[in-house]
Amino acid sequence: MPRLVWAAMAAVLVLCACVAAAARLGGSQSAPPSRGAAQDAPQRRAPVVFVLGDSYTVGIRGLKPERAYAAETARILGWQVVVAGLARTGFAGTGGTGETFSSLFTDQLAWRPTPDMVVISGGHNDVRMPPGVVAEKARRLLDTVRERWPRTQLLLMGPLWGGDPAPKALAVRDVLRGVAAARGVPFVDPLAGKWITGKVRKRNGNADRFIRSDGTHPNPDGNVYIAQRLAADLRKMKLDKPVLGRTKVAYTAPQPSPPSHAPAGDRHEQAIPGRGTEPDEVEPRRKRAP
Repeated sequence: MPRLVWAAMAAVLVLCACVAAAARLGGSQSAPPSRGAAQDAPQRRAPVVFVLGDSYTVGIRGLKPERAYAAETARILGWQVVVAGLARTGFAGTGGTGETFSSLFTDQLAWRPTPDMVVISGGHNDVRMPPGVVAEKARRLLDTVRERWPRTQLLLMGPLWGGDPAPKALAVRDVLRGVAAARGVPFVDPLAGKWITGKVRKRNGNADRFIRSDGTHPNPDGNVYIAQRLAADLRKMKLDKPVLGRTKVAYTAPQPSPPSHAPAGDRHEQAIPGRGTEPDEVEPRRKRAP
């Protein structure tokens, strides 16, 4: 009998231990989260922005794409950016490369997942092309991008120039602005905003500080400055933090500029075509940047 009693007591102890272990295991599992905790808002991701352009956008020899104005703008505004394009190209101009913005869009961007915003920046290398042709190419490109990503915000940015713009630069700007208005796409106008003024060779305006000796392309400080000007314009337009399907900003007619009261000595002469203002031109006797 004692042996049976001891065996029974041992069985009871083992059973109690099993029950206690099961209780501890069940207690270690946390209770289901409350409805509010389960639906905490996810952390907002950085906007994904594609920027397509020419050498101003992608950089030139001696300046990495990561230090051109497009990437600098992304740093300022906290974007996840994809920079695309090619030097010497434009909406219609190929610069001997055989490429235009349209073909570059197809090869470099169109196959990618949907971005929050697409910025197309150019026109500098279209000054030798008929304005009507530039306008038609720009319309087709905007239509192509919109067809590819209907919910993506578009932005068109006019030509950048290494100083006071030549008349043909203003003509290209005007047709691009007209295309933007017709397509309801917001337009950034560096020429009207006088982002770069004066002329490097004359050491006037801010070109002497921000433009390379080729008279065309911005130096590192110039790229940061252009990025700051662009970021400021985008903040005013509510386009600094685009969100897919939510950001819907259309074209806004430009406001007339106030009359200039600058002394005669401070006014900048208009750049002469063919003298440091040509498409992606560099100084004579210097090797052309790629």
